[in-house]
Amino acid sequence: MHNHQHTIHKHSHHTVWDNSIEPIQSVKPGESVHFEVHDASGGQLSAKSTAQDVANMDFSKVNPVTGPVYIEGAEPGDTLEVEIEHFGTMSWGWTAVIPGFGLLSDQFPDPHLKIWDLSDQKMAQFTDGIEIPTKPFPGTIGVALPETGPHSLVPPRHNGGNMDIRHLTKGTRLFLPVWVAGALFSVGDTHAAQGDGEVCGTAIEAPMEIQLKFKLHKGKSIQEPRFITPGPLTTDLDEQGYYVTTGHSDDLMTASKKAVEYMIEHLGETYGLSDADAYTLSSVAVDLKISEIVDVPNYLVSAYLPQKIFK
Repeated sequence: MHNHQHTIHKHSHHTVWDNSIEPIQSVKPGESVHFEVHDASGGQLSAKSTAQDVANMDFSKVNPVTGPVYIEGAEPGDTLEVEIEHFGTMSWGWTAVIPGFGLLSDQFPDPHLKIWDLSDQKMAQFTDGIEIPTKPFPGTIGVALPETGPHSLVPPRHNGGNMDIRHLTKGTRLFLPVWVAGALFSVGDTHAAQGDGEVCGTAIEAPMEIQLKFKLHKGKSIQEPRFITPGPLTTDLDEQGYYVTTGHSDDLMTASKKAVEYMIEHLGETYGLSDADAYTLSSVAVDLKISEIVDVPNYLVSAYLPQKIFK
């Protein structure tokens, strides 16, 4: 068993999936690796940024991932297990409405930016009286694709990638299919908190460090990622119940949009939030759930707002 710890610095990063990118480190199964991770803007935004900086972002530089790391012995057809061991200290983060991006992009054409102070580590204040408990996780985590050439990091794929699964928190074990020799693993897009759905397109985007441990399951094949959480999912939010809006449609996307629109309406009427603030708050705190998908022709999506975030 090797306990040697490697550190992968954030200057070793890439902005596309491409299985021809040379690995920067080789590690053995059983070893822990410490990754320094950029925020999703790739350092284009800072704690002093404004909405104008969001409008000026260069999209070829967004969502960088740190890596790739070569896992010794990993071959196509194996499964790579990644245990999320630890997150480093957080200092600041951002949530933005980016023109042309997000679930309600047609309704929110203007850039909007919220800068968060994360120095408390446990809670992040949205406004006076609204606080989000932080639960760090990597938004983007995956291995090289079997297909050659560059592939965008924006959508999730069969290699994992930009899955934005907020339950990939400390103690979770993620299983990834291996498509190329060495797996060529990378991680990035760390978040301090997010709601299921990440509806405005961004979470609390925050640079931080993450420690991961690798294990190899030889000859065990899966087609897409799976994971095991170490315990209950939302104990930090459940205790005061939820306010829930629902949306129905014969299209899941439309049903999701309606549920979020009604949540924005509720947040405005009840807490005096602007539409843009309500939209960004929904992205970091509201969970979308598919409540019903079989009673055709209509599907039902529910948006769950934890009451605990309001003081």
